[in-house]
Amino acid sequence: MSNLYGVARISTGKQNIERQVRNILAKYPKAKIIKETYTGTKLEGRKDFENLLKILQKGDKIVFDSVSRMSRNSQEGCELYEKLFNEGVELEFLKEPHINSDVYRQALDNQIKLKLDTGNKATNELMNSIIDSLNKYTIALAKEQIQIAFNQAQKEVEDLHQRTKEGILTARLNGKQIGRAVGTKVETKKAKATKEIIIKHSKDFDGELSDIECMKLAGVTKKTYYIYKKQLREQK
Repeated sequence: MSNLYGVARISTGKQNIERQVRNILAKYPKAKIIKETYTGTKLEGRKDFENLLKILQKGDKIVFDSVSRMSRNSQEGCELYEKLFNEGVELEFLKEPHINSDVYRQALDNQIKLKLDTGNKATNELMNSIIDSLNKYTIALAKEQIQIAFNQAQKEVEDLHQRTKEGILTARLNGKQIGRAVGTKVETKKAKATKEIIIKHSKDFDGELSDIECMKLAGVTKKTYYIYKKQLREQK
């Protein structure tokens, strides 16, 4: 029995993956959805997708919202496409249906399976060579369309990276601070909450509790407590 999978991928946790999921389920309500958050272009490191590739069988089908969700690396994408196709795994791209594997397979099936025998050797060689050339052209054209789609996905990533670099450079030239300044520390919510407890309840600040009592109230270790207490004193 064949299996149907839908693969949805986003680059950051801030992006909404549900749009891809809805697009897939709108056409294939029973598809098993694989969700991924992965920033890179390499296939290696995509644990959920790698696990899926290990269990695929002939006749299984994978549906993607677009070719960029399968791979944003042109070479790896084409190689994986060819590998899965040869293993009998169906691939469908909702936004690029012209490169679905059934289209590629149809191109192969539509080859002219004919060897002429006209009784004239020269004519036979000429006509059969034309037929072979047409077959090769058909397959080459199908492969080219697949290559173009993956090339475009990779270009979109490269363009995005370039725009990001240019934006950062422009911001820095305008005197804006990009990222955290060297030497600065980010205070966690827990650290902030603990310091508020210390200020409010420690007798060394605005409260009446001893260090041990305040430490228990805050639920922190002795070492952490005294680090925060020292920081608070330095801020006075």
